[in-house]
Amino acid sequence: MPHAIQSRNGAPTPARPETRPGSIQVEPLTCTIGAELAGVSLAEAARDQELFAEIRALLLRYKVLFLRDQDITAAEHVAFASRFGSLEDHPVLGSDPDHPGLVRIYKDLDSKPEHYENAFHCDATWRAHPPMGSVLRCVETPEVGGDTIWVNMAEAYRRLPDDIKARIAPLRARHSIESTFGAALPAEQRHRLKARYPDPEHPVVRTHPETGEQILFVNSFTTHLVNFHTPDNVRFGQDHAPGAANLLNYLIGQAAVPEYQVRWRWQKNSVAIWDNRCTQHYAVQDYWPAVRRMERAGIVGDQPF
Repeated sequence: MPHAIQSRNGAPTPARPETRPGSIQVEPLTCTIGAELAGVSLAEAARDQELFAEIRALLLRYKVLFLRDQDITAAEHVAFASRFGSLEDHPVLGSDPDHPGLVRIYKDLDSKPEHYENAFHCDATWRAHPPMGSVLRCVETPEVGGDTIWVNMAEAYRRLPDDIKARIAPLRARHSIESTFGAALPAEQRHRLKARYPDPEHPVVRTHPETGEQILFVNSFTTHLVNFHTPDNVRFGQDHAPGAANLLNYLIGQAAVPEYQVRWRWQKNSVAIWDNRCTQHYAVQDYWPAVRRMERAGIVGDQPF
């Protein structure tokens, strides 16, 4: 049944669209990440276990899935996402009052531009248990602009030089909501936010719990490496800060490599489903003062290891 050709480096290369059982058509979008699905309704998949299982298997394979023309209700959106697991709210972004777990990412004319999205990030790694994934639906989008980019961080890790892989294997890092979402808040609110979500420590390289892939797991929420200062890495104390910071910046920068990316142009009722454990994304904010409204259901995840 699998149709993708394996390249020399082991990554799937695009092939002709295939038809899956249940008439799901699958079209890979790049050599390393992303596929567009056609002939499937997420409202139906929320009710059909076999259909949902096919979509989940495709998600593990392509890491982010895209669908057009999903004119579904908020209840159907939540019902589909809930097939993956329990949903989570966001402490800063607003949620649909009638559908807990459906976060409203509304960029309206009366809201000033915000820049926390236009950085490569893995959602909510400032949680001890970051989300497993998300289902994002476009409610309204500009005529031009507002694309989103996703990155295959398993591929980013796989193509690191061997000496870098060896160097980062034992390393762990802190992730912070205080220094990102909290940065624009008054000090008292910022401190309360950090008290609610203390900076967790995650491995720099995590293992995907279902595929076993090794994943480069640092992003714009990552503040510093916590166990870099060892005799093997530091000659004198002055090596500590620049050595660790330079390495971390190099690793975070891997998400910007185009060969690991797919870029999606939104239309109303388009949907993206992504595996947050092995991807990062970047919401391009090139459209203000146009309006962009998205609704996201984030799925509770596990503790990275």
